[in-house]
Amino acid sequence: MSHKIDLGVIGGTGIYQMEGVSIIEDLLVETPYGPPSSPIFIADVGGKTIAFLARHGIGHRIPPSEINNRANIFALKKLGIKSVVAISACGSLREDFAPGDIVIPDQIVDFTKNRVNTFFETGLVTHVSTADPFCTHLSQLLYESVVETGTRVHKGGAFVTIEGPRFSTKAESNLFRSWGMSIIGMTTSPEIFLAREAEMCYAAFAHVTDYDVWHVHEETVSVEMILKVLKKNGQIANDSVLNLIKKHEPYDCACQHALASAITTHPDYVDSNQKEKLSIFINKYLP
Repeated sequence: MSHKIDLGVIGGTGIYQMEGVSIIEDLLVETPYGPPSSPIFIADVGGKTIAFLARHGIGHRIPPSEINNRANIFALKKLGIKSVVAISACGSLREDFAPGDIVIPDQIVDFTKNRVNTFFETGLVTHVSTADPFCTHLSQLLYESVVETGTRVHKGGAFVTIEGPRFSTKAESNLFRSWGMSIIGMTTSPEIFLAREAEMCYAAFAHVTDYDVWHVHEETVSVEMILKVLKKNGQIANDSVLNLIKKHEPYDCACQHALASAITTHPDYVDSNQKEKLSIFINKYLP
């Protein structure tokens, strides 16, 4: 694979079939963590190249807690991708974020319990900064790209990730509202934190499908409800990605240097196996 990839997209199946996109090839990328969720589709969009990965696998067959997030992010890193847009369905925890709206979040709370959330294990310790977890520059470009579609879009908001696959109880939903959370979903963590460890810029296109279960005047969230809104929002996501790829140009960003001051283990004590496995992340810091 000799293509220089301008942008990586993680999301549901179908976006690589949109009008204006020409598939160049699909790749089965090997990683130390096993295979990613799906082949990675390489596509041409007006002379630029994007890579698409189906987070839940082709046909949506992998539940949120079983997604191999480390393999997914590692595979994109291996292809030289520096910027990733993640497309995620979410529930709204605010009256003003209505079903059908798009949110470009700027904060996240990880409320998952059973997921591996780091590449760096015993033998090579790091502590990356995630005070501002979403890339400011990429999020702004994405916001502008959604605005161009004429869709109602909100810039900013806190995104809480729950374990799933079940939906929240009313008590949980109201707890998250009391914390000031804006939207709720099942996939953004630990994906976003692994991307930061991989020194990749990350922004989320979160499309609101429902009011979770807190809203007393709305129907309780169901799969049928979500699928109905997903169909509508799918075209908005496609158009937004097309707009973004036109705007996207190479840039330098603090996200792309996240490990510069994060590696804690003394070089003399770094585990050789860990060093080899994570060489695409750390070679510039631990030659």
